[in-house]
Amino acid sequence: MRTVLLLLIMAMTGLCGTAQGAQEKHMEHPEQADLGRAWNKLAGRKIYFGHMSVGFNIVEGLRDLLREHRDLALNIVETRDPAVFKAPVFGHSRIGKNHAPLSKLEDFERILDSGVGKTVDIAFLKFCFVDVTEKTDVQQLFDRYKGTMALMQKKYPRTTFVHATVPLTTVQRGARAVVKKIIGRPLDGYGDNVKRNQYNELVRKEYPAERIYDLAAVESTLPDGTRAAFSHEGRTYYSLANEYTHDGGHLNPAGRKRAAEHLVRMLSDLVQ
Repeated sequence: MRTVLLLLIMAMTGLCGTAQGAQEKHMEHPEQADLGRAWNKLAGRKIYFGHMSVGFNIVEGLRDLLREHRDLALNIVETRDPAVFKAPVFGHSRIGKNHAPLSKLEDFERILDSGVGKTVDIAFLKFCFVDVTEKTDVQQLFDRYKGTMALMQKKYPRTTFVHATVPLTTVQRGARAVVKKIIGRPLDGYGDNVKRNQYNELVRKEYPAERIYDLAAVESTLPDGTRAAFSHEGRTYYSLANEYTHDGGHLNPAGRKRAAEHLVRMLSDLVQ
Protein backbone atom coordinates (compact mmCIF):
# COMPACT_ATOMS: atom_id res chain seq x y z
CA MET A 1 0.00 0.00 0.00
CA ARG A 2 2.83 2.34 0.90
CA THR A 3 4.47 1.61 -2.43
CA VAL A 4 1.27 2.49 -4.28
CA LEU A 5 0.89 5.77 -2.36
CA LEU A 6 4.51 6.65 -3.02
CA LEU A 7 4.03 6.03 -6.75
CA LEU A 8 0.89 8.17 -6.77
CA ILE A 9 2.67 11.04 -5.01
CA MET A 10 5.58 10.81 -7.43
CA ALA A 11 3.20 10.81 -10.40
CA MET A 12 1.28 13.82 -9.08
CA THR A 13 4.51 15.66 -8.40
CA GLY A 14 5.68 14.92 -11.91
CA LEU A 15 2.41 16.17 -13.38
CA CYS A 16 2.60 19.36 -11.35
CA GLY A 17 6.18 19.84 -12.40
CA THR A 18 5.22 19.31 -16.02
CA ALA A 19 2.34 21.78 -15.78
CA GLN A 20 4.55 24.33 -14.05
CA GLY A 21 7.25 23.83 -16.68
CA ALA A 22 4.69 24.34 -19.45
CA GLN A 23 3.46 27.49 -17.76
CA GLU A 24 7.00 28.81 -17.37
CA LYS A 25 7.67 27.98 -21.01
CA HIS A 26 4.50 29.81 -22.05
CA MET A 27 5.44 32.83 -19.96
CA GLU A 28 9.09 32.76 -21.00
CA HIS A 29 8.71 35.42 -23.70
CA PRO A 30 5.53 37.44 -22.99
CA GLU A 31 6.85 40.33 -25.08
CA GLN A 32 7.16 38.06 -28.11
CA ALA A 33 3.54 36.97 -27.74
CA ASP A 34 2.51 40.61 -27.46
CA LEU A 35 4.54 41.46 -30.56
CA GLY A 36 2.88 38.62 -32.45
CA ARG A 37 -0.58 39.95 -31.63
CA ALA A 38 0.49 43.42 -32.77
CA TRP A 39 1.77 42.07 -36.11
CA ASN A 40 -1.43 40.15 -36.70
CA LYS A 41 -3.48 43.31 -36.23
CA LEU A 42 -1.39 45.21 -38.78
CA ALA A 43 -1.22 42.44 -41.35
CA GLY A 44 -4.73 43.22 -42.57
CA ARG A 45 -4.26 46.99 -42.83
CA LYS A 46 -3.12 49.37 -45.56
CA ILE A 47 -0.33 51.63 -44.32
CA TYR A 48 1.80 54.25 -46.06
CA PHE A 49 5.10 55.52 -44.64
CA GLY A 50 7.07 58.32 -46.35
CA HIS A 51 10.72 58.69 -45.34
CA MET A 52 14.38 58.76 -46.34
CA SER A 53 17.52 57.11 -44.93
CA VAL A 54 16.66 56.46 -41.27
CA GLY A 55 13.28 55.29 -42.51
CA PHE A 56 15.06 52.57 -44.48
CA ASN A 57 16.80 51.58 -41.23
CA ILE A 58 13.39 51.18 -39.59
CA VAL A 59 12.00 49.16 -42.50
CA GLU A 60 15.07 46.91 -42.35
CA GLY A 61 14.33 46.50 -38.64
CA LEU A 62 10.86 45.26 -39.59
CA ARG A 63 12.45 42.77 -41.97
CA ASP A 64 14.85 41.68 -39.21
CA LEU A 65 11.86 40.85 -37.01
CA LEU A 66 10.21 38.90 -39.83
CA ARG A 67 13.38 36.86 -40.28
CA GLU A 68 13.57 36.15 -36.55
CA HIS A 69 9.90 35.20 -36.21
CA ARG A 70 8.84 33.10 -39.18
CA ASP A 71 5.28 32.91 -37.87
CA LEU A 72 4.81 36.66 -38.37
CA ALA A 73 3.60 38.11 -41.64
CA LEU A 74 3.55 41.61 -43.07
CA ASN A 75 3.54 42.56 -46.74
CA ILE A 76 6.28 45.20 -46.89
CA VAL A 77 6.57 46.88 -50.29
CA GLU A 78 8.55 49.91 -51.41
CA THR A 79 5.97 51.74 -53.50
CA ARG A 80 3.91 54.87 -54.01
CA ASP A 81 1.59 53.25 -56.54
CA PRO A 82 -2.07 53.76 -55.47
CA ALA A 83 -3.03 50.37 -56.98
CA VAL A 84 -0.84 48.53 -54.46
CA PHE A 85 -2.83 49.97 -51.56
CA LYS A 86 -6.06 48.29 -52.65
CA ALA A 87 -4.92 45.26 -50.63
CA PRO A 88 -3.33 45.05 -47.15
CA VAL A 89 0.23 46.31 -47.31
CA PHE A 90 2.90 48.20 -45.39
CA GLY A 91 3.89 50.49 -48.24
CA HIS A 92 6.80 52.87 -47.95
CA SER A 93 8.81 55.13 -50.22
CA ARG A 94 11.31 57.94 -50.39
CA ILE A 95 9.81 61.40 -50.24
CA GLY A 96 11.26 64.78 -51.14
CA LYS A 97 14.90 65.62 -50.60
CA ASN A 98 17.11 65.58 -47.54
CA HIS A 99 17.98 69.02 -46.12
CA ALA A 100 14.66 70.25 -47.62
CA PRO A 101 11.85 69.27 -45.24
CA LEU A 102 9.24 71.33 -47.08
CA SER A 103 9.86 69.20 -50.18
CA LYS A 104 8.92 66.17 -48.10
CA LEU A 105 5.63 67.73 -47.04
CA GLU A 106 4.85 68.58 -50.65
CA ASP A 107 5.70 65.08 -51.84
CA PHE A 108 3.68 63.45 -49.07
CA GLU A 109 0.66 65.50 -50.09
CA ARG A 110 1.23 64.64 -53.74
CA ILE A 111 1.37 60.90 -52.99
CA LEU A 112 -1.83 60.93 -50.97
CA ASP A 113 -3.62 63.01 -53.60
CA SER A 114 -2.58 60.50 -56.28
CA GLY A 115 -5.09 58.04 -54.83
CA VAL A 116 -3.19 56.61 -51.86
CA GLY A 117 -5.08 58.84 -49.41
CA LYS A 118 -8.43 57.38 -50.42
CA THR A 119 -7.46 53.81 -49.64
CA VAL A 120 -4.95 53.73 -46.76
CA ASP A 121 -5.94 53.14 -43.16
CA ILE A 122 -2.82 54.76 -41.70
CA ALA A 123 -0.39 57.29 -43.19
CA PHE A 124 2.64 59.12 -41.85
CA LEU A 125 5.92 60.69 -42.82
CA LYS A 126 9.20 61.14 -41.02
CA PHE A 127 11.72 63.93 -41.35
CA CYS A 128 15.43 63.04 -41.20
CA PHE A 129 17.93 64.43 -38.71
CA VAL A 130 19.49 66.50 -41.51
CA ASP A 131 16.16 68.29 -41.99
CA VAL A 132 16.35 69.95 -38.58
CA THR A 133 19.63 71.62 -37.65
CA GLU A 134 20.94 74.48 -35.57
CA LYS A 135 19.82 76.91 -38.31
CA THR A 136 16.22 75.65 -38.52
CA ASP A 137 13.28 77.83 -37.50
CA VAL A 138 11.49 74.99 -35.75
CA GLN A 139 8.27 76.90 -35.13
CA GLN A 140 7.96 77.83 -38.78
CA LEU A 141 8.67 74.26 -39.91
CA PHE A 142 6.21 72.82 -37.44
CA ASP A 143 3.51 75.28 -38.51
CA ARG A 144 3.96 74.12 -42.10
CA TYR A 145 3.85 70.50 -41.01
CA LYS A 146 0.73 71.06 -38.92
CA GLY A 147 -0.99 72.87 -41.78
CA THR A 148 -0.21 70.06 -44.24
CA MET A 149 -1.43 67.35 -41.88
CA ALA A 150 -4.62 69.28 -41.08
CA LEU A 151 -5.34 69.58 -44.79
CA MET A 152 -4.70 65.88 -45.35
CA GLN A 153 -6.97 64.93 -42.46
CA LYS A 154 -9.72 67.11 -43.92
CA LYS A 155 -9.32 65.56 -47.38
CA TYR A 156 -9.11 61.99 -46.08
CA PRO A 157 -11.16 61.79 -42.87
CA ARG A 158 -11.17 57.97 -42.71
CA THR A 159 -7.36 57.82 -42.67
CA THR A 160 -5.52 57.80 -39.36
CA PHE A 161 -2.53 60.12 -39.51
CA VAL A 162 0.47 59.37 -37.30
CA HIS A 163 3.05 61.99 -36.31
CA ALA A 164 6.73 61.06 -35.99
CA THR A 165 9.34 62.88 -33.94
CA VAL A 166 12.58 63.87 -35.66
CA PRO A 167 15.43 61.39 -35.15
CA LEU A 168 18.46 62.48 -33.16
CA THR A 169 22.22 62.15 -33.53
CA THR A 170 24.96 61.41 -31.02
CA VAL A 171 26.83 64.24 -29.33
CA GLN A 172 30.51 64.67 -28.67
CA ARG A 173 31.70 63.08 -25.44
CA GLY A 174 34.96 62.15 -23.76
CA ALA A 175 38.17 64.09 -23.24
CA ARG A 176 37.72 66.36 -26.26
CA ALA A 177 34.28 67.35 -25.07
CA VAL A 178 35.69 68.26 -21.65
CA VAL A 179 38.40 70.40 -23.22
CA LYS A 180 35.91 72.17 -25.47
CA LYS A 181 33.69 72.95 -22.49
CA ILE A 182 36.63 74.41 -20.60
CA ILE A 183 37.70 76.67 -23.47
CA GLY A 184 34.13 77.59 -24.35
CA ARG A 185 33.94 76.00 -27.81
CA PRO A 186 30.66 74.43 -29.03
CA LEU A 187 30.43 70.66 -28.82
CA ASP A 188 29.60 68.61 -31.89
CA GLY A 189 25.92 67.72 -32.08
CA TYR A 190 24.68 70.02 -29.34
CA GLY A 191 23.17 72.83 -31.42
CA ASP A 192 21.46 70.53 -33.93
CA ASN A 193 20.01 68.24 -31.27
CA VAL A 194 18.71 71.18 -29.26
CA LYS A 195 16.62 72.21 -32.27
CA ARG A 196 15.44 68.64 -32.84
CA ASN A 197 14.36 68.38 -29.20
CA GLN A 198 12.49 71.67 -29.53
CA TYR A 199 10.68 70.48 -32.65
CA ASN A 200 9.79 67.18 -31.01
CA GLU A 201 8.30 68.96 -28.01
CA LEU A 202 5.99 70.85 -30.37
CA VAL A 203 4.87 67.51 -31.82
CA ARG A 204 4.22 66.04 -28.38
CA LYS A 205 2.22 69.06 -27.24
CA GLU A 206 0.09 69.25 -30.38
CA TYR A 207 -0.95 65.62 -30.95
CA PRO A 208 -2.35 62.83 -28.74
CA ALA A 209 0.34 60.46 -27.46
CA GLU A 210 -1.31 57.47 -29.10
CA ARG A 211 -0.89 59.13 -32.53
CA ILE A 212 2.84 59.84 -32.07
CA TYR A 213 5.62 57.57 -33.26
CA ASP A 214 8.21 58.88 -30.82
CA LEU A 215 11.32 57.75 -32.62
CA ALA A 216 13.49 60.27 -30.76
CA ALA A 217 12.47 58.77 -27.41
CA VAL A 218 13.25 55.26 -28.66
CA GLU A 219 16.65 56.34 -29.99
CA SER A 220 17.66 57.94 -26.69
CA THR A 221 16.36 55.24 -24.32
CA LEU A 222 18.40 52.15 -23.48
CA PRO A 223 16.74 48.84 -22.52
CA ASP A 224 17.29 49.56 -18.81
CA GLY A 225 15.40 52.85 -19.12
CA THR A 226 18.37 55.22 -18.92
CA ARG A 227 18.44 58.08 -21.43
CA ALA A 228 21.26 59.45 -23.55
CA ALA A 229 21.18 63.12 -22.62
CA PHE A 230 23.27 66.27 -22.37
CA SER A 231 22.99 69.65 -20.67
CA HIS A 232 23.02 72.91 -22.58
CA GLU A 233 22.49 76.34 -21.04
CA GLY A 234 20.94 74.84 -17.95
CA ARG A 235 18.52 72.51 -19.74
CA THR A 236 18.55 68.78 -20.44
CA TYR A 237 18.20 67.53 -24.01
CA TYR A 238 18.25 64.04 -25.47
CA SER A 239 20.53 62.49 -28.08
CA LEU A 240 20.93 59.25 -29.99
CA ALA A 241 22.44 56.54 -27.78
CA ASN A 242 25.85 55.37 -29.02
CA GLU A 243 24.67 51.78 -28.61
CA TYR A 244 22.10 52.23 -31.41
CA THR A 245 24.27 53.66 -34.18
CA HIS A 246 27.32 52.91 -36.29
CA ASP A 247 27.92 56.42 -37.61
CA GLY A 248 26.31 58.80 -35.12
CA GLY A 249 23.06 59.21 -37.03
CA HIS A 250 21.82 56.04 -38.73
CA LEU A 251 20.62 53.00 -36.82
CA ASN A 252 22.63 49.82 -36.37
CA PRO A 253 20.89 46.40 -36.04
CA ALA A 254 20.15 46.94 -32.34
CA GLY A 255 18.75 50.42 -32.91
CA ARG A 256 16.66 49.57 -35.94
CA LYS A 257 15.15 46.54 -34.20
CA ARG A 258 14.02 48.61 -31.21
CA ALA A 259 12.66 51.30 -33.51
CA ALA A 260 10.75 48.71 -35.54
CA GLU A 261 9.30 46.97 -32.47
CA HIS A 262 8.08 50.29 -31.12
CA LEU A 263 6.51 51.17 -34.45
CA VAL A 264 4.64 47.87 -34.68
CA ARG A 265 3.24 48.16 -31.17
CA MET A 266 2.35 51.83 -31.60
CA LEU A 267 0.52 51.29 -34.90
CA SER A 268 -1.27 48.18 -33.64
CA ASP A 269 -2.73 50.19 -30.77
CA LEU A 270 -4.49 52.35 -33.35
CA VAL A 271 -6.17 49.34 -34.96
CA GLN A 272 -9.49 48.31 -33.48
